[in-house]
Formats: sequence, structure tokens, C-alpha cells
Amino acid sequence: MPVEACGDDGADDSEPAAAKSSCTLAQMRRFIKSRPYIPLHELRRRFLIEGIEDEVSPMATGDGVLYVGLPSREAGFLGELIRAGEVGCEVLLDPTSPGIVGVYPMRPVARQ
Repeated sequence: MPVEACGDDGADDSEPAAAKSSCTLAQMRRFIKSRPYIPLHELRRRFLIEGIEDEVSPMATGDGVLYVGLPSREAGFLGELIRAGEVGCEVLLDPTSPGIVGVYPMRPVARQ
């Protein structure tokens, strides 16, 4: 099964393929569940998620809207995992809008 680059809508071919991230929902889930805690910058580094320095995307959860420092597609993946109860998130409450600074698995992955 080929891996589709995150954010690749075919509209802009000027960006080199090596600079685009390549993650799927399943890959993000597996990576988060493989460690006890992952800071957001580690998710960006692991999946080569490029973007502007202050980029944040809103993410709807059962507790309201949270803001995460990821592009909208990856934020959507993370939102699905949080809403499904598969991962939790550490929320920075200092600003008036709560932002996510790290994530962690809610249930351990069964090793086979």
C-alpha cells in the first residue's frame, strides 16, 4: 500500500518531495503509542512536518476547541485519535486559548 504524503493535494508541485511529510493516521497512532510521552516538536521532526514557525490549527474535542502546532491535516489526525480516546494530550493553559504541547497513549499497545 503506497504512502500518501500529508498535505499533498497535487495542486503545488514546486515543493520537492523530500521536504513534504509522509504520515498517515495509522503511522501517527503507532508512533504515539510506542512511547510514554511525545512532545509536539518530536511529532513534527519524526514525520518531517514542515510549516511556518507559529502555525497552529484548531482541533475540536469533547472538551471544546484545542489548538495544536500542526498543519490542519495532521491536526485532524490527532483530533481523531483524541476523540476516539486512543491518545491523551498535555494542554498548556497559560494563554487564553489552550494549546497542546505533548501527547501520550491512553491504552498500551499489545505486542505480538
